[in-house]
Amino acid sequence: MARRLRSDTLIAAVLALLLGLVWTIRASSDLGQLRLPDTDDVMRLAQIRDWLAGQPFGDLSQHRLAGGLPMHWTRLADLGLAAIIVALRPLLGSHAAEVIAVTVWPIVLFAVALRLVIRIARRLGGERVAATAGVIAALAYPATTVFLPGRIDHHGLQLVLLLAGVAGLLARDARGAALAGGCTAASLIVGLETAPLLALAGLWLVAGWARHRVAGATLAAFALGLLLTLIVGRALFASDDFAYPACDGLTRIAWRAFLAPAGAVLLLALLDRLLTGHRLRWIAVVALGGGAVALGLALSPQCLHPYGAVDPRIAALWLNQVGEAQSIRSAPVATSFGYAGLPLVGFAATLWQMARRRGLASHRGTPGDTASGMAAETRPGWELIALLLAGALAITAVQLRGAYPAALLAAPALAAMVAAARDRGPAALVASWLAAAGILYPLAARALPSKTGEASVGRGDCGAPAMIATLNRLPPGRVIAPVDAGAWIIGGTADTVLAAPYHRDGAGLRAVYAFYAAPAGVAAATADRLGAHYLLACAALPGAHRRGSAAAALARGTLPGFATVAVLPDGARIIARNRLSGGAPPA
Repeated sequence: MARRLRSDTLIAAVLALLLGLVWTIRASSDLGQLRLPDTDDVMRLAQIRDWLAGQPFGDLSQHRLAGGLPMHWTRLADLGLAAIIVALRPLLGSHAAEVIAVTVWPIVLFAVALRLVIRIARRLGGERVAATAGVIAALAYPATTVFLPGRIDHHGLQLVLLLAGVAGLLARDARGAALAGGCTAASLIVGLETAPLLALAGLWLVAGWARHRVAGATLAAFALGLLLTLIVGRALFASDDFAYPACDGLTRIAWRAFLAPAGAVLLLALLDRLLTGHRLRWIAVVALGGGAVALGLALSPQCLHPYGAVDPRIAALWLNQVGEAQSIRSAPVATSFGYAGLPLVGFAATLWQMARRRGLASHRGTPGDTASGMAAETRPGWELIALLLAGALAITAVQLRGAYPAALLAAPALAAMVAAARDRGPAALVASWLAAAGILYPLAARALPSKTGEASVGRGDCGAPAMIATLNRLPPGRVIAPVDAGAWIIGGTADTVLAAPYHRDGAGLRAVYAFYAAPAGVAAATADRLGAHYLLACAALPGAHRRGSAAAALARGTLPGFATVAVLPDGARIIARNRLSGGAPPA
């Protein structure tokens, strides 16, 4: 057992280090400038900096955004990064410590994720598929993009917690179930993106209990792990804005919704000895489950629509345009194929494994059963993977981000497919590897036709490193900039911004879109009212195609009452207000 553990850990570590090294070399210039892959990554780094600089642990507000915006994150996802920075800062200085932290942390999570996939694959299919599943997971686009150096947002941690929970459930004992319950709660504390999959995993366990496949002690361990972690997580990680009126993170509303089903699962476990028949157990599951859902919705109706408070106009202008939040129908065909290709093949391979197990189950005890390393009694585990993949694909149809967990969950069945192909000759083996190599799907997608977007008006990138560096050399002030640039400005300057790509910033998002869309003649008065010192002019300003708008004027020149203070090599510009009520731009 210990030798197998060391072997699996070594395989995962080597794969993560090799790919991590390649990724780091490729992105070394950006990493050296702390130019991170995504706006959420740079905002998380800004949050950690603020915390380490003295902002209270429970204060999750970004005070340079929209006058102080409470973020929907928790400190749990900050701990690993902060620990690396604190350990290295005395030796290397702040910048080098941050560069190493943002590079190393995602690769560490990647190694853990691969280790968990190998463990899951071994429990499902035995030695024949374990190592192969690790290799397939290492190539499993788009999940791999979550672990690229610099990807320090919470998605990588959530995938690790999901996989750890699945591995715990497949252990089919009280210890594994307790771990699964704890990981489920920890993932919910980090964020709600994987909540539907966590709910499906819990339902699978409860259904197994109703079918007498899961012991009452195992169900009780899961429920206790879930409840205790929720309670401890509430005590340790609830922010000062725990009462924020939304179900988009660890808020009072969401926490109450979590407790109802967790309590129902514990009650079912306590009734284990009284409910001995299948029918009684299913009646109890339906009654208590339905009651828990009804109670949760009664206490927290906002959880039906986590983004329900977002202004529909802002949703159309911004939220619906976020890449990973797009549906398969709205995203370009090539993007949808790249994201959903591997999960779909993995789902088909998982269904094939389930069907194969049914055939093996009718011939229990035959030599081929055990020799193949894939005994028929592992079939319920494939049911869990199939259920989670179905849920992840359903999420992917609505939001492409569902493909992240789906790609990793597909690896065990794809590895089993490759193992079966080894016995059928080189052609079958090559074909199986082509189907299982997730990195090939986005490459193949490039050959598909794609729509070309509307041509941008103006030049340059408002969030480019040169823009941020130039803005940082100017006296700090309030900046009106395109929404995505807001995060880069906070991460790279001392300036404040009205808006950044976060759904809670409704007022700031409305103000920025309204400013750019308003007539150029009222821009000066609007800037005065908003207290803006600087405007950024670049390509693709919102409203730039509207004749006479402030965005159109900025894209083609300047605005009355403003003066250009910097022109970037790419053509983007920084424009300052000539006169500002309440004072000139800060000096």
